[in-house]
Amino acid sequence: MHISKDTVLISVIILLSLIILIQFVSLAVSKSKLRKDAVKRSRAVLGGQMLEQIAPFLPDFPCNPADARFIGKPVDFIAFPGLMENSKVSEVLLIEVKSGESKLNEREKEIRHAVEQGRVRYVEYRIK
Repeated sequence: MHISKDTVLISVIILLSLIILIQFVSLAVSKSKLRKDAVKRSRAVLGGQMLEQIAPFLPDFPCNPADARFIGKPVDFIAFPGLMENSKVSEVLLIEVKSGESKLNEREKEIRHAVEQGRVRYVEYRIK
């Protein structure tokens, strides 16, 4: 049985076309999954940012909301408990707001560690 060059060429073209089609479909599915994951992550970030803003008004916040000042980065709040009640500040708090399964990042862990070790200073900066 003799197979012509044209038949082989057509078979190869069909095979390559099928491989390209399969790769295209696979890529489209992967892109769809990536988009869904990106949207999911974006929603989680936006939800976390919203919670950061309203956290002082939620139950169990560690101080009076009026005593807290939003910073955002590298910690969410700095608070001065007692500032609004009686003008005597009892302590200074650095507050990081987390929700769900989120964890401290490395920078936040470094800050927590510095505070725990007492490596905190008050600096008065005067402009002459």
